[in-house]
Amino acid sequence: MTNIETIQSLYRSYRSQDYDTFRALCTPDIAWIQSEGFPGGRTWIGADAIIKGVFEGNASRWEGFGFDIEQYLDAGTSVIVVGTYRGAHRVSGKSFRAATVHIFDLQDGKAARFRQFTDTKVICDALPA
Repeated sequence: MTNIETIQSLYRSYRSQDYDTFRALCTPDIAWIQSEGFPGGRTWIGADAIIKGVFEGNASRWEGFGFDIEQYLDAGTSVIVVGTYRGAHRVSGKSFRAATVHIFDLQDGKAARFRQFTDTKVICDALPA
């Protein structure tokens, strides 16, 4: 499996909530680094922390939260993914679309680090006052 195929499988496992596959595609100590200004943003270590803190956290805050992928870029041991976040806040009802880039660093064919770069202001504008 190529690095891009690994990351494509990782996104599929997230979308289908196939967390066993997600865990298998990550190193045990994967670092998931979200932008500090992103709601719930911080660094999460390990697949279980990511599932609970990121995936379940986003689902509890946002209706229809998703990442529409526009492009995958092969960067050797890294994969860059360009796309757009979308969703609506469950309390405020306000929706957003935010340009986003994800960078995955791989080790031995598994995701070892995730970094998020996104327009957090657009997302925070959808939060309740």
